Amino acid sequence: MSNAEGPVSVADFHAAMRLIVGNVSVITAGVGDDRTGLVVISVVSVSAEPPKVIACVNRSSSTWPIIERYRHFGVNSLGPQHQRVAERFSGFGGIKGKDRYEGAEWTTLKTGTSLLTDAVAAFDCSLDEMIDRGAHSIVIGSVEAVRTQDSGQALIYWRGGYRPLEA
Repeated sequence: MSNAEGPVSVADFHAAMRLIVGNVSVITAGVGDDRTGLVVISVVSVSAEPPKVIACVNRSSSTWPIIERYRHFGVNSLGPQHQRVAERFSGFGGIKGKDRYEGAEWTTLKTGTSLLTDAVAAFDCSLDEMIDRGAHSIVIGSVEAVRTQDSGQALIYWRGGYRPLEA
């Protein structure tokens, strides 16, 4: 498939993006009953000194206003054992809000954001800035605390599905 002439269609763009392998992470936001989250495929380090990360969040998601309200969020990099967590935070079966947190163990570190206890890597972040581009915001966070449990495995997204990756 090639589209050398005219604008790129949404369908062509989605098809091409499905061919890029991405690490599956859950962005968590909010506190107590006022919390939600979503799956993102790309979390990127912006700086190591000071530690900062970015992720893109759709402004129409239920998570975007919660991040804006509480000014902190968590990034939870998933392993293959977290496929059900990924499905819940993707909204499979219509699961929303705090119900997405059921079926997994959560902890908090510095900001009060829920972090997956056995995440491959978890970043507790305070919000620096949200930059609007298209339908999304680039969410920039200062990493306040980190927790790791490197099992040599990751959950990736490729060709429209979640897949395990082993070292």
